[in-house]
Amino acid sequence: MSSISSYLPVILILAMAIGFAVVNVVASSLLGPKVENAVKGLSYESGMDPIGSTKKRFNVRFYVMAMTFLVFDVEIVFLYPWAVTFAQLEPRSAEAMLFFARIAFFVGTSVIAYIYAWRKGVFRWD
Repeated sequence: MSSISSYLPVILILAMAIGFAVVNVVASSLLGPKVENAVKGLSYESGMDPIGSTKKRFNVRFYVMAMTFLVFDVEIVFLYPWAVTFAQLEPRSAEAMLFFARIAFFVGTSVIAYIYAWRKGVFRWD
């Protein structure tokens, strides 16, 4: 019973977050304006009228750059709990070496992906 009670704060926060999202969506659909017109259908870009077509295609480099950012962003999310756990392991034990090998592989593949993108010229904005 004590292990379930330790999860109560997390469950409460999740319930509040889900409830907040549902209430906002329902309230905006019930209370929000429903008038469709030409001005409302226009694209909006930082308070300025759009120049040219809003349906032009972007270079694939923008998407590759975004994916590279996401790879490193997710890597940081996984590195923090790994570092906390790794610090608690016995130095030079088999489990510590296994943990180190796994994170070395993880970081190594990310570095290889970065070098590949750099060699392909993804980070050049010419």
